[in-house]
Amino acid sequence: MATVDCSAPQIMTNSSHHDTGGLAGHPKGMTTLFFTEMWERFSYYGMRALLVLYMVATPGQGGLGFSMKDATGLYGVYTMMVYMGSIPGGMIADKILGARLSVLIGGIIIAAGHFSLAVKELPFFYAGLVLIVVGTGLLKPNISTMLGGLYDANDTRRDAGFSIFYMGINIGAAISPLVCGFLAQSVQFKGYLQSIGIDPNASWHFGFAAAGVGMLLGLVQFVMHGKRLGDVGAKPQARSKEEKAQVVEPLSTDEWKRLGAIGLLFFFEVLFWTVYEQGGTSLNLFADLLTRNEIFGMQFPSSWLQSVPAIFCIAMAPLFAAFWIKLGNKQPSSPAKFCYGLLFLSLGIGLMVPASMLSADGRVSPLWLCSSYFFQVVGEMCLSPVGLSTVTKLAPVRFASSTMGIWFLATAVASWIGGQLSGFFDAKATSTLVWLFGSMAGAGLVATLILFFLTPTIRKLMGKVH
Repeated sequence: MATVDCSAPQIMTNSSHHDTGGLAGHPKGMTTLFFTEMWERFSYYGMRALLVLYMVATPGQGGLGFSMKDATGLYGVYTMMVYMGSIPGGMIADKILGARLSVLIGGIIIAAGHFSLAVKELPFFYAGLVLIVVGTGLLKPNISTMLGGLYDANDTRRDAGFSIFYMGINIGAAISPLVCGFLAQSVQFKGYLQSIGIDPNASWHFGFAAAGVGMLLGLVQFVMHGKRLGDVGAKPQARSKEEKAQVVEPLSTDEWKRLGAIGLLFFFEVLFWTVYEQGGTSLNLFADLLTRNEIFGMQFPSSWLQSVPAIFCIAMAPLFAAFWIKLGNKQPSSPAKFCYGLLFLSLGIGLMVPASMLSADGRVSPLWLCSSYFFQVVGEMCLSPVGLSTVTKLAPVRFASSTMGIWFLATAVASWIGGQLSGFFDAKATSTLVWLFGSMAGAGLVATLILFFLTPTIRKLMGKVH
């Protein structure tokens, strides 16, 4: 490109506002990234739905026999490292591989990690976690950066595009617990394994293997339809002369201000994901130990409730995408959307306080968890895709993937904190559960008020970026 709009950095090389050949009138390349991310999230959330349950299951049940605290602690460290890997993954893309090749290599490593988990021995369990960390670090920040690169700097479709992209994420996240959970936990599949002479307690590993198959499907799709992306995500040496020249230029005052806006939003992102990540730990355990997992008299695996947030996301993503497009330039600013996100998140986790009180008298209806997830997902739709979109608008073009990697550090920190908090989960201590969920709801409400008063400051730092 000949010029760079200093009011909103462009993270692409050949995207066009007039490219409407993809999903819902968006760029064609968005379709490729949509399905790649869908299958990658299928693999991640399928494995995530099983991880804590597998670790706390006794060896007699085919699990590892970890204590509740050790299992949630390891889960927190693992999910932290998954997102911390985004920092070197973004730098490697910016300096060496380019975003596209990083996504491909990352996906291959992720698949290898899931297949390693399919092997029963403990060393393969830890090796699988490490491989998934490395692979996700390469894939996660760079596929989001590539999506931002498909849009012109001031394209009003950008937030809507990220909302649709988010729907792809959640299609994968909705299907995977159903598939992987059925293979890992269902009486029917265990019976089938026994009928063919396989130990039914090995069913966990079939669930993990299914996650690996999902990642392979995503890679095949990415390679087959890569031409839709043009030169977005190309290796650094393939970039234009203008972009190469920018690498040696120091950051401008406006760029530093925009980075400051990202920094302030970063802290609220940490709080949001600290609470939201309870879905894989304390809320997952609540589903397994304190929830009546049946509907119309038919029982279902507890891991199936992990699909509920994703199903809500699928339903809401097109609604939010259409809503943002309809509002156009009149839509709330990014910090204001963050406020709404935190508010709904707090309402959602707050519902678990009365649910915990009722659990003292026996297992509670799954509607409590479903209602909690509903409000949390409304918050997620206001905050998470908007956050990704905002970073692609504010990040300096020559540090696009690196900045996105740092943004994912918020999720990394939140995952570790959330894992530590969920270590207090005690199915037999109602007061502890009330304190655990109540404190999260209270912290979210306080953060909402703080961000409300900080919003004018953040908007000034963002400059002309909305």
